[in-house]
Amino acid sequence: MRPSLLDPLFAPVTALDGVGTKLAGLLARIVPADLGEREPRVGDLLFVLPHSIIDRRNRPGVARAAEGAIVTLELHVDRHQPSPRGRANVPYRVFAHDESGEIALTFFHAKQAWLEKLLPVGSQVLVSGRMEWFNGRPSMVHPDHVVPAAEAASLPLVEPVYPLTAGLSPRILRRILQQALDRLPDMPEWLDGELKRRHSFPGFDQALMRLHNPSDALDVSPDNAARRRLTYDEFLAGQLSLAMMRARIRKLSGRPLTGDGRLVDRIRAALPYALTGSQEQALAEIEADLARPERMLRLLQGDVGAGKTVVALLAMARAAEADTQAVLMAPTEILARQHFATIAPLAAQAGLKCAVLTGREKGRERTETLAGLADGSINFVVGTHALFQESVNYRNLGLAIVDEQHRFGVHQRLAMTAKGEAPDMLVMTATPIPRTLVLTAFGDMDVSRLTEKPAGRRPIQTVTLPLERLDDLIERLRSAISEGQKVYWICPLVEESEEMKLMSVEDRFASLKKIFGSQVGLVHGRMKGAEKDAAMQAFKNGDTRILVATTVIEVGVDVPDATIIVIEHAERFGLAQLHQLRGRVGRGDKASTCLLLYKGPLGETAKRRLSVMRETEDGFVISEEDLKLRGEGELLGTRQSGTPGFLVARIEAHADLLETARNDARLVLERDPELRGERGQALRLLLYLFGRDEAVRLLRAG
Repeated sequence: MRPSLLDPLFAPVTALDGVGTKLAGLLARIVPADLGEREPRVGDLLFVLPHSIIDRRNRPGVARAAEGAIVTLELHVDRHQPSPRGRANVPYRVFAHDESGEIALTFFHAKQAWLEKLLPVGSQVLVSGRMEWFNGRPSMVHPDHVVPAAEAASLPLVEPVYPLTAGLSPRILRRILQQALDRLPDMPEWLDGELKRRHSFPGFDQALMRLHNPSDALDVSPDNAARRRLTYDEFLAGQLSLAMMRARIRKLSGRPLTGDGRLVDRIRAALPYALTGSQEQALAEIEADLARPERMLRLLQGDVGAGKTVVALLAMARAAEADTQAVLMAPTEILARQHFATIAPLAAQAGLKCAVLTGREKGRERTETLAGLADGSINFVVGTHALFQESVNYRNLGLAIVDEQHRFGVHQRLAMTAKGEAPDMLVMTATPIPRTLVLTAFGDMDVSRLTEKPAGRRPIQTVTLPLERLDDLIERLRSAISEGQKVYWICPLVEESEEMKLMSVEDRFASLKKIFGSQVGLVHGRMKGAEKDAAMQAFKNGDTRILVATTVIEVGVDVPDATIIVIEHAERFGLAQLHQLRGRVGRGDKASTCLLLYKGPLGETAKRRLSVMRETEDGFVISEEDLKLRGEGELLGTRQSGTPGFLVARIEAHADLLETARNDARLVLERDPELRGERGQALRLLLYLFGRDEAVRLLRAG
């Protein structure tokens, strides 16, 4: 049961004065919480934080007020000049002065009686708003505040600026937020006293009050102590819930998977190359995990072409030695089939049977695969989410490997847990994720990193080229193709769009076909599976020499003799994606080139991105840069894909607090795994506040 102390914050926003269903709908657009289907609650409003302030302390006098500045003026009201009768488009003006000059206060569609009451002739008033100079004469259109000079104390000197949406005025939002703050109960402290002192953190309620009632610009910056306090709370809630989920999954009776090494040795003998040092290291870590009775939860991070698939295959062989089955799940059908093409022949050399299962397998083929998984005659299966549908049963599933984890979420991880006796889990990603993000999205996992490229891989030369030089590029491609080279050409869109003047993959295919004829192939996400496979096969076989594609080929497509990749409108792609795409070439022993075609003029961020791509091929360096340029939300795809969308925290500004929160969470659960002690009870409130209710439910489920 949720503690009754929190009831005021879990009430719907419509419980506040003056908030009906229409306003509730507008508030839903600005609260940072991922609401899903539910309506916003009072507690969600606490985290609608100001991003800047309006400072009304600037009082320069009329003559010295700068164009566009927000100023506060003390004025004597001289006369009213109403709009001429029948000409509502002419504004109503009120003329006033101070010792430095005269100003016109301008109002459109205003009621005369209301203005005469607000600004009586002969009165002294304080007026605050944005200055405008029109034909050398000062004016202020619709001042933000007008108060009698005697009531100067009621004028807000510093006003917070909140995110808004059409139909929601700052004044109404401010009134609603104040009501939400008034409902904040007196919370017990859940932070460790020493940590709180070391970081100069205020209390939770003090932090909220300070952020919502700033006295200067520093009060709304990400670096101030109030913001950092709430960030730490959010990180701690996240790390606690991940650690609790991990403890729960670990409790689900893992079992040791050990073997005699004969199958692993056979596959190693069949490999045409030796493993790199970091592959050996990762494999040793995985084998040690498999041998333990607890379940493995490990993230294998390796840059494009670092050889993750081979490590996965050797882990699968170890599972087979322990007489269990292994699955490898990929996010797309193209990638699943490619993994299958790599794994099946090597598995066969060790006498192991491998099958493929995607949404495309039908009829007899599917029935046979399902029967083989159920009776155990199939050792390995590679596929898409189809592997975890209701109809699929395994005789003895020991290891589940997920490729490109960020395409799936924590929920799918739990769905897999339901298959088999809680299989060991290995998650692979070629998107190099900065350490800070690994902690937030995968805090419940141990991490192995592949940092070397396999022997014989040549560096990739990266060149930027403006679209105006397209003709030079075409000439260069002519000579490359006559020498037998293969080219990828990537476009951002499938078909032409009205909104964006970008080259679509279909238009580019048509224009290249005129020049290169039947040597050009096409692949995009809207094609049927069989068409995609045929186009990929033709490119692999060399029947086509240029493959025009969208980013379908971003992940894992393997054509070792493709040596050139052209990325059109490169300024439109994120760094991580550009790096992924570049990794499609340079997979063989020939020198490769990546050409980034851009349309000028470039913004600062796009310029920086393209220069980072020219400077380095190290995916981990690139991912740290990407984080600085884009923030965490986009780096792992969207918030919906199971990545953490933060309410308060900004990874790029607050990364230093994350490690502390992780250690704190682990220590808390070591001392008080059920959160029953005094601090534990307070931490339960924290979990509810930051929407981590599922973690509290795990406690109850034991």
